Amino acid sequence: MRIDLSGRTALVTGSSQGIGKAIAKGLADAGARVAVNGRDAGKVRDAVAELTAQLPDADVVPLAADVTTTDGVDTLLAALPSVDILVNNLGIFGSQPALDISDEEWRRYFEVNVLAAVRLIRAYLPSMTDGGWGRIQNIASDSAIVIPAEMIHYGMSKTALLAVSRGFAKEAAGTGVTVNSVIAGPTHTGGVEDFVYQLVDKDLPWDEAQREFMRLHRPQSLLQRLIEPEEIANMCVYLASPQASATTGAAVRVDGGYVDSIVP
Repeated sequence: MRIDLSGRTALVTGSSQGIGKAIAKGLADAGARVAVNGRDAGKVRDAVAELTAQLPDADVVPLAADVTTTDGVDTLLAALPSVDILVNNLGIFGSQPALDISDEEWRRYFEVNVLAAVRLIRAYLPSMTDGGWGRIQNIASDSAIVIPAEMIHYGMSKTALLAVSRGFAKEAAGTGVTVNSVIAGPTHTGGVEDFVYQLVDKDLPWDEAQREFMRLHRPQSLLQRLIEPEEIANMCVYLASPQASATTGAAVRVDGGYVDSIVP
């Protein structure tokens, strides 16, 4: 399948590292102009430099802004008034005993993982529908369906994203704009390495620690390994393509078979 996103502009939030950076690379490699976003201007510049070194012909631009705030969104919209592809990848996660999660933490997870995405959809969806084409993706998680006992506040926020995606897909019905969620399974990123070592022996070498984590905490994975960010990106690039025109309102799984279900 040849995916050509030439002439399209994409924004990937939280894309200075991890899954977001892999998605940005995949979209740029398919020909899209891609805005790399994060709060730290230095990290954003470094990510853009890395991507342009890997893809010399790519059109990748830095866009430092904190999309969890209205001021940050205003800064972003001033620099990028419209996009064809929006990937809401930004998210926070961490483990905490259920009864120790404060009201403040519940609000923080909702505001960062859900409300930031809603804000950007509200901002960009009208121009997409006016133009008759657009792709919106919200990066969710297996934790949206299989709520982890050690981070139910994170699971709650990702479940909410599934509802947000389905609802806005209905808002965009018949316009040529698709809205989907991508259910990412346990994925190998720097942040996940830190998380793994919160739950297993810190003295274990990484390969052993990863196996122990999967055995104890994610035993239902059919891959029996962490997913690589590029594997998530492959699905996101497809969903951003013209070939995915009939997929909308969906929760598409890239979970390594983690969710024990025969339906998406």
